[in-house]
Amino acid sequence: MGSPVVLLDVDGVLNPFERPHQGYGRHACSPNGITFQLWLDPGHGPSLLELAESTGAELAWASYWCDNANEWIAPRVGLPRLPFVPIPRFPGAGEGRTLGAWKARHVAAWTRGRPFVWFEDEPDATACLAGEPDVADHLLVEVDPLTGLTGEHISAAAAWLRALDL
Repeated sequence: MGSPVVLLDVDGVLNPFERPHQGYGRHACSPNGITFQLWLDPGHGPSLLELAESTGAELAWASYWCDNANEWIAPRVGLPRLPFVPIPRFPGAGEGRTLGAWKARHVAAWTRGRPFVWFEDEPDATACLAGEPDVADHLLVEVDPLTGLTGEHISAAAAWLRALDL
C-alpha cells in the first residue's frame, strides 16, 4: 500500500484568487515564459512539512503547474523539491468532462492504491474522484479558492491521516 500522500494544488489553494491576509506576498512567476502574479504564504511550507512529518505522509504536487511548482512555488513557500502528478493540459469538455474530472483521473492513477489527502478547489473533484475505479482511501479537502489553504484545512487532513489504520 505505501505511505500516505498529501497532494497540493497551487491555484486556488496555495495561491488564493483574492487578496489574502497579511502573511502573503506577491510574486511574479514565469513558467514557460508566461508571467503570473501569485499570492503565496511562506508559512504554508513549514505547516505542510509538519503535517507530513507528524503523520508519516509524503508531500506531492497535484496541479497543472506539475514540475514547474518545484521551481516557482516551492522555494517561495518553504518547501523542498516534491514529486508531482503529471497532469496534462485539459483537453476540453469532450474528453476531459470538467477540470475536476480530468485532474481526478490523473490523481487516482498516480496514487496507485496509496491513501491520500488532496487539497483542491475544483468544486466537482470530490464526486469525480469517488467515481474513479480502484481509488484508494482518500480525503479531498475542499478549499475555497477565494481564501486558499487555512489552518483548519491542515488540521482536518492531520486528523484523517492519524486515523488511518496502516
